[in-house]
This record gives sequence, C-alpha cells and structure tokens, in this order.
Amino acid sequence: MRDGIVDAVADSLANVRVKSDIEFDPDFPEILPKDNQDNILITSALPYVNNVPHLGNIIGSVLSADVFSRYSKARGHNALFICGTDEYGTATETKALEEGVTPQELCDKYHVIHKEVYDWFNIKFDKFGRTTTPLQTEIAQEIFMGLYDNGYLEEQSMTQLYCEQHGGFLADRFVEGTCPRCKYEDARGDQCDSCGNLLNPFELINPRCKIDGSSPLPRESNHIFLSLDKLQPELEQWIQKSNDKGHWSRNGKQITDSWLKEGLHPRCITRDLKWGTPVPLESYKDKVLYVWFDACIGYVSITANYTKNWRQWWTNPDNVKLYQFMGKDNVPFHTVVFPSSELGTKKPWTMLHHISTTEYLQYEGGKFSKSRNIGVFGNNAKETGVPPDVWRYYLLMSRPETADTIFSWRDFIFRNNNELLANLGNFVNRIVKFVNAKYSNTIPEYDLNVIEYTGFKESVDTILAQYNDALGNVHLRSGLETAMQLSARGNLFLQENKMNNTLLADEPEKANVVVAVALNLVYVLSAVVYPYLPDTAQGIVEQLNAPLRKIPNEFSLDLLPGHVIGKAKYLFSRIDEKNEEIWRSKFGGSAQKKDDAAEKKKEDKKKKKEEKKKKKMVDATSGAETANGEPGVATPVQAS
Repeated sequence: MRDGIVDAVADSLANVRVKSDIEFDPDFPEILPKDNQDNILITSALPYVNNVPHLGNIIGSVLSADVFSRYSKARGHNALFICGTDEYGTATETKALEEGVTPQELCDKYHVIHKEVYDWFNIKFDKFGRTTTPLQTEIAQEIFMGLYDNGYLEEQSMTQLYCEQHGGFLADRFVEGTCPRCKYEDARGDQCDSCGNLLNPFELINPRCKIDGSSPLPRESNHIFLSLDKLQPELEQWIQKSNDKGHWSRNGKQITDSWLKEGLHPRCITRDLKWGTPVPLESYKDKVLYVWFDACIGYVSITANYTKNWRQWWTNPDNVKLYQFMGKDNVPFHTVVFPSSELGTKKPWTMLHHISTTEYLQYEGGKFSKSRNIGVFGNNAKETGVPPDVWRYYLLMSRPETADTIFSWRDFIFRNNNELLANLGNFVNRIVKFVNAKYSNTIPEYDLNVIEYTGFKESVDTILAQYNDALGNVHLRSGLETAMQLSARGNLFLQENKMNNTLLADEPEKANVVVAVALNLVYVLSAVVYPYLPDTAQGIVEQLNAPLRKIPNEFSLDLLPGHVIGKAKYLFSRIDEKNEEIWRSKFGGSAQKKDDAAEKKKEDKKKKKEEKKKKKMVDATSGAETANGEPGVATPVQAS
C-alpha cells in the first residue's frame, strides 16, 4: 500500500508545469559570465578573522548579500557570490599575541569558526575563501606595481609611534588611547569604535602600546602613499556615473561625498609589520601592504581561487555588474580607496555598480561586546534552539537600512509568534491540511469562473511587482515585508471565500477552485520567501510535492488538477514568552542595562559637578545676581 502512495506522489509531478525551474548546486558547474545575460558579481565585506561574528556583523554584510544572491539566482540571473575571511593586518597579530599562537594558527582557527557560523545561518556562498593565499599576494602586488608604474604612488617620511619597551614601530591598531572626538578611552589608532571616526595614532590622548601598555615615542619611518589627490578628479567622475546607474544606498553615497568634499589626500598603504602581503619593492622588503589597501583585493583573489578564469568576472566592466554589501564603517575603502586603486592601474577592472550599506544593529539598547559577554554572537544563535530561518527573518525585518535598529528579545519572540507562525505558517498549514483531509491530497478539477478570479490575480500580481521592484533595487527589508503581504493575502482569500467544511458540503465547485488557487498561491509564496527563508521554502515545496521554482513576474496556476501533494507539517513553532528573560539574562541584556544605568549615573554626577564648578566661576567673574534678581556688576577676580 505504501509503495502505491509513493508511486502516486511521483506520478503526480506530471501535473506540475514547473520542471526543475532553478538549479541550486554550489559547486558545479563553474559559474562564469555569459553573453546576453545579467551577470551579477556579489561580494559581502570580508569578515575580520580575529573574533566570532555577532548579529550586527551578520546582517550588515553576509546575510544581506546572501538574500540578494539567492534572489538573483531565483530570477534566473547569472550570479556569483564571493566572500571569505580577511586575515592580514595588525588586529590579527594583536589577537595572536593575546592567544599565544602564531597569526597563521589564529587565522586557521577563526576561518573555520566563521564558516561554521555562516553555514548554520544558511549563507550560501559560491566561494568562501581567505586572503592568506599566494594568489592574494600575486594580485595585490600586480595592482601595487600598476599604480607604481603610472605614478600614483609616492614616498613620504612619516612620524610613527615607536615602543622602546619591545623595540618596534607600532601599527595603528597597536596603539590605544582616548578618542579626541568623543573621549572614548579605548579608541584604536586607526578608528574609534564608539563614534566611528577614522583617526591617526597621534590624535589619541594619552596613547599607549597595546602589547605592553608603555607610552610610545615618535620616530621617523619611510612609507608608500597612494596619491588619492591625483586620482580624485577621475574618481569623482566615476562615482557620479556609478551612483546614477547603480542607485547607491543613501548612507553609502553620503559617506563617500563627505570624503570628497574634504578633499582627498595621499594615504599611507604600507605598514611596519611582518604579517601581511610583502611590498614588492626591494627598499621596502621589511614592510607589508596596509590591510585596508590589501583587503578589498581579497574579493579578486578569492574569485581567482574559485576559477582560473577569474578575469572574466573582474576585468569585464561592460558585461558584469558588481554589487557590494557592508556596514557603513567600511564604505570609504570600497568607494574611494579600492576604486582609486583600480582606476590608477589604467586597466579595465570591473568596478562597483551598487553599494548596499547598513547602519548599526544595537543589542537591547547597547553595543555588542564579546569581552563583556553582551549580545548574541553567531555561535550563540544555535544555542537557543530557534531555527536559522527565524533568526534570518528577524534580522532582515530589523535590517538597519536608514538608521540604527535595536535587537530586542521581546520583539524577536513577537515576530515569530505573530508573523511567521500566525501569518505565513497559518496560511500554508491551513490549506495543506484541508486538502490532506478532504481531497485525499489531490488537487481537484475546477472552473475559475465560479469565483472572482481576475480581481484576485490582479491583487497578487501587484504584490509580486512591488516585491520584484524592492529586491531589484536592493531594498531587502521592504521586499520581505511585501512577501509577508502575499501570505496575508492568502489568508484573506480563504476568509473571503469561507473555506471550511460547510463550503465543501454546500458549494463543492467553489471549494474546488478555492483549494486549487490557494495551493498555487502557496507555491508562489515558496518562491518569494526563498531568498529570505530558504529552509521554509524547501519545507513548503516538500509539502506541495513540487520543485523549487523561479520567482515569477505574475501569478500563474502551475499545480494542475490531479497533482498529489504531500502531508502537512508545521513550518514554525511557538516560542514561550518566558524565554525573553531567560535569554536576556544569558546573553547580557540585563547586564547591558545595568551598565548603561551605572554609566548614566556616573555621567550625571560628573555633569552636576561641572555645572557647580561653572556656577562658581560665573559668580566670581561675571557678576552675581542682586537681591532683586537683576544682574549685578562684574567684579574682576584679584590675585591674592
């Protein structure tokens, strides 16, 4: 009997119009640009290899890029998604010192950790590589020498901080101190993590060596600078053209414009380090390339490690569109430094078409902090037992596209229970269970004229058009909101037509068409949620006994009469509200609030003290109030 059911389900695939509509093989065939097709090259910011990525890192780059990559492929575009770990630089040396290992050992360890985290989140790279490869050295040095030969590199002597305690020049990240802008006490020599401003080590107040805490001294050292000032006119022309065609995200354009407005200056691209790409000049053999010059070239070298035909992607500007995803702190390196490096070689590099940048995702009103055990990091999400698709949904619904957003456990649980479960899950489960119970799993013959089909189809087509417009313009959060409108429209369709046992008994012809149309809407829904919720999409098509399909332009009836569907299964489970406090306690949400409260109390106390001191000075130098409240005459303070 069981074999008969299996045969019937298999045979029913003849009643599905969609036949192997989309391929999902990450390894074969090799993806290369094709003539007369939309060739899309997608990168997400290379995650730095010295720590475990937190939720803000994930939504800001790899998850957002994954959604666009899946969407592009599900629309039939020829797309390649490249990423990998950024492994050179001072931060790696620093972390290796802290852990008592070599930089290579540290990179090997964290490369695996990163890949495991992204695999769990269903981030589907075509190639996830790393920057510590021979091809990285070869390509980075090729670009360096192209700039050198064309006169866009210059030598300057610069004053650096030197640590006499351990006898070495300190790269920017080996220097810590107080930020001159926001007074954050643990700012790095290249950037302040609190206010986000780029710095140089000499701007720091009370600088100290990160290795031993001693006070460094200034000394001279020769370095190579990229002549951004010479490249600015050509760069500005390219930026205008790229933004006009690619419609950059607003903050990406604003940050870039602010750099141009200030005027570009030569930027040092070498460092006194051992861990990095060697500078290909004999007189600089003891120095390496600065990681932020080197890192963006990692996209190219990782592609080269994916295919020997990598130049078809990276030196093909007329036939390839490059989309790059990152947090806003990475913008200048992708819109100024890397493009300038490409332009300066005078070679036909594939250059940025669209940049998609995010603001910051905050955790329960504060910052993620691994050292203080505050926030959810990539490996923590799995510990909760909540499936990856729920995490993907929440992060993408909270994607900080125009302003910072806040991760909240209460909102996380609410969205699962009231949106995924009550909206999407309810629609799919309701119709599949009904067909299981009342139609022996089989789509009946039907007559569309029995219901008002035209108006329904138009409403669904409108939603699909809005969805494709949002995703095509890389408005990812809007696209997901629109996808959820489709499942809401499905629930409304069942409600409008009063689909239940009474309808089946009293108006069987109407019940038949409602069932058929609703199942086909579920099929379309599986396609539009696929970029966001790949496991959910797979779960839906398994229940429908149909293949994964491309994302359509309009609604169509592709599951035909006689098609046998599978058994209903719950797509989502309810999360107990009690988990809010459990998870907040475990992952430091309450600790963050206590720290914030203590910090605020400390600041208020300091502020009152300063105001009291200021008032005394005003009384002494600006004149005290008279008895009737009018200002008195100022009396100069006399020296005693």
